Amino acid sequence: MNTATVVFLVVGGTGALVLALSLIGAELLHFGHLGLPDFFSVEALAGFVGALGFAGAITNELLPGHTPDTVAVAAAVGVLAALPTAYLAVRLSRAARDMHTDATPTRADLIGTLGVVVTPITTTGYGEVRIRLGGQPIKLYAKADRPLPAGAEIFVIEAASETSVVVEAVHPVT
Repeated sequence: MNTATVVFLVVGGTGALVLALSLIGAELLHFGHLGLPDFFSVEALAGFVGALGFAGAITNELLPGHTPDTVAVAAAVGVLAALPTAYLAVRLSRAARDMHTDATPTRADLIGTLGVVVTPITTTGYGEVRIRLGGQPIKLYAKADRPLPAGAEIFVIEAASETSVVVEAVHPVT
């Protein structure tokens, strides 16, 4: 392996490292919003540099003879490989940034949910119920107008707070 290949590999590795860090949110080299287009983003430049380095190293090793001309050809091939890589880095990072997420559940979302009593509810105190909200099980403190045993199916009629609810039995409790 000659010096040019090592230089290309170092350039590629540096670009890949910066790209990985920028995609997981480190926001390297973020000096504020300069109003530049997306193709000047850290992700685009890091993807470009990484692909340039790795494609240049591969090409440099595959070409016979290690002259300045072969290094120039390897760099040109690296640039050709780097352009679509930078475009894909921009598209993927934009897709990750603009990804739709569900709204955060609020107290109002608790009302009307069904669940089950996990700790018996007494007339003078709180028990515990388990409901499903957004597909996730949630355990809450619960009050009811009458005692409810563990295992009773319940319906939430009021959200007293983010962690406690008022419930009614779905089926009559005997």
